[in-house]
Amino acid sequence: MVGRVEKYLLEKIENDGTIHMTLIDPEKVTTSSASRIANDAESCGTSAIMVGGSTSVSASHLDKVAKALKSSVEIPVILFPNNITGITRHADAIWFMSLLNSADPYFLMGAQVLGAPIIKKFGLESIPLGYIIVGEGGAVSVVGKAVPIPYSKPELAAAHALAAEYFGMRFVYLEAGSGVGNPVPADMVRTVKAITGLPLIVGGGIRTGEQVKEIVKAGASIVVTGNVLEENKGKNKIRELVDNMNSQ
Repeated sequence: MVGRVEKYLLEKIENDGTIHMTLIDPEKVTTSSASRIANDAESCGTSAIMVGGSTSVSASHLDKVAKALKSSVEIPVILFPNNITGITRHADAIWFMSLLNSADPYFLMGAQVLGAPIIKKFGLESIPLGYIIVGEGGAVSVVGKAVPIPYSKPELAAAHALAAEYFGMRFVYLEAGSGVGNPVPADMVRTVKAITGLPLIVGGGIRTGEQVKEIVKAGASIVVTGNVLEENKGKNKIRELVDNMNSQ
């Protein structure tokens, strides 16, 4: 069943074509800096705040950051967990995701089995997501024991995305990795979008409005940025990224 947050995202995509989400890594922020980033992002038109990172963070700090975000913005706060330690009750929803090109069954299904009862207990809205690591992969590739799909093989990314659709997942995410040198190329986005009807999320290494413009033109439904916002500290960068999504 489609929940409130998922319905909101689908309606935003239907109305706007492509939407922006801001990713906040709880390990890299204080509660005050997280609130500032989220406030700036919301004022510039970001559609949701995602909370998660590649490495571990204490449960108490995650709780504090998520609570601060919930009290700071009106837009949804969605968990983007790297493990069961990335789950907190202080959010609106969670990406219930399987790392489709992990070599470790734990990231395909094991963590999900352990996390499902916690998600139900907390009353979080669960949004099924097929997660695919591409390109350099970054830290998430190492942590998730993934075999990243080379940028030169977009047809492999498309095959993974189609498998996600056939599994019944409702979103698919092409992840280049946080802070990597090159974002997902437009050709890979275009190839994946041509084969699956799922809303396509693209993130990792996106730093400029021109990169956003190319990814949106290729067919992305959601563009996620995180590190670049922390590095630039202010509304100007967020405004640049969001404005270029609407210039198509």
